[in-house]
Amino acid sequence: MTLMTVGEIAGLIAAIAACVFVALAAVPLLKAGRTLDEVRLAVRDLGTNSVPVLQELKGTVAATNTELAKLGVVTDDASTVSGHATVVSENAAQLSTLFAATLGGPLVKTAAFTYGVRKAFKGRKK
Repeated sequence: MTLMTVGEIAGLIAAIAACVFVALAAVPLLKAGRTLDEVRLAVRDLGTNSVPVLQELKGTVAATNTELAKLGVVTDDASTVSGHATVVSENAAQLSTLFAATLGGPLVKTAAFTYGVRKAFKGRKK
C-alpha cells in the first residue's frame, strides 16, 4: 500500500472542493435556465396574443375616423343652417323697420282717428 504525499492530499482536497463548487453553482444555473424558458414562452404568447388586439385596435381607429368624418359633415351643415338663420333674422329686422317706416305712421293715425270717431259716437248717444 502506498501512502499519499501531502501534495497529493492537497490536490485531492482541491478536487473535492471544485466538485462541491460545481454542484452548488449548478442549482442557480438550472433555476436561471427554467426562468429563461418561462420568459421565452411569455414573449411568444405576447407576440401571438398582441396581433389580434392590434388588428382590433386598427378597426376601432378606422371606425372612429369614419364617425369623425360624419361629425364634420354635421358640423358643416349646422354652420350653414346658422348662417341662413342669421340672414333670415336680418331680413325680418329690415322688414319690420320698413313696415314701421311706411305703414306705422299712417296706421297709428288711422287708429287714432277711428278711436276719436268711436268716442264721438258714444258721446252723441248719451
